[in-house]
Amino acid sequence: MRPASLAAIVLTAAAPIVATGHAASPPQASRASDPTLALAALDRRIADLDAEEQSDKAELTHLAVPIAATHARVLARGRAFYRLTRAGLLPVGGGFATLVTYAMHVERARRVLTSDVGEEQRLRAHAVDLAGEVERVVRDRAALASQRTAMDAARLALADERRRQTAFDNAFQTSTGAGPEYVAVYGGAGGVAADTPGGGFAAARGRLLFPVVGRADVRPAHREGTDGPGLEVHAAGGSVVRAVFAGRVAFADRYGPYGRIVILDHGDHYYTVSGDLDEIDVKTGQDVGAGERIGTVGDDGQGPMVYFEVRHGSQTVAPASWLGL
Repeated sequence: MRPASLAAIVLTAAAPIVATGHAASPPQASRASDPTLALAALDRRIADLDAEEQSDKAELTHLAVPIAATHARVLARGRAFYRLTRAGLLPVGGGFATLVTYAMHVERARRVLTSDVGEEQRLRAHAVDLAGEVERVVRDRAALASQRTAMDAARLALADERRRQTAFDNAFQTSTGAGPEYVAVYGGAGGVAADTPGGGFAAARGRLLFPVVGRADVRPAHREGTDGPGLEVHAAGGSVVRAVFAGRVAFADRYGPYGRIVILDHGDHYYTVSGDLDEIDVKTGQDVGAGERIGTVGDDGQGPMVYFEVRHGSQTVAPASWLGL
């Protein structure tokens, strides 16, 4: 994956999520142009939701006291109202004035009871709303936390891909002159030709070892991001891929369209590139001899193959003639 593609992941991860309430809107994508700023904005939003949840829970706790008190008043006044209006307790023989006074007491008791019932209903409805807000905040915070995890993973992947990009580019920037450290090692894994030429990589043009041990079909090709030609060497999956000439490992890792790749520095700014490997069997900085195993043939979804290039500096050159094809 190219770094630009990873940057798109970071921007996508920072896009607003679908929220279940008004408070869940995350930072806008314009603020995600810098992944660090986008993560900081998400952290602030998550902190705001944490504070909102704590505030709502505290208010719910405080509501429990007035709800209990109001409920107790409703029960007491309800019993009093029932006793006041129960048949058989109506004033008898007191005359009209007594009846009027009684009616006023009953009405006042009814109004107070109605007010208390309404207050209890209001408090309980508010508690239900607060509980709903807490649930919403928890959902929104979980969504933002998932988004942050995805953004952080994308940021780390982008940083790692940039590191690989830098290492890949640097692999072609420096080179040691051909010398004793690049002497061919005979008897290496995969078999080494006894007549491996001396005089450096340039003198070996047309006589390099073939990169794959065993039968293979060769087709011209190139990889995304390169202008020059390369070769697709189609062979059985797991076949040994070897160094075509003695050199030092300048890069051994995954890299974008090359998949798992090994770059060998052969001195005098000559390099060979072996991509689409299934396994990498060497490490950066390791010296290898001509014919030594550096990995195995992999399959990127287009059939088992190894992609092979020859470079002088960062410039890709036609590899077929170097292999005597």
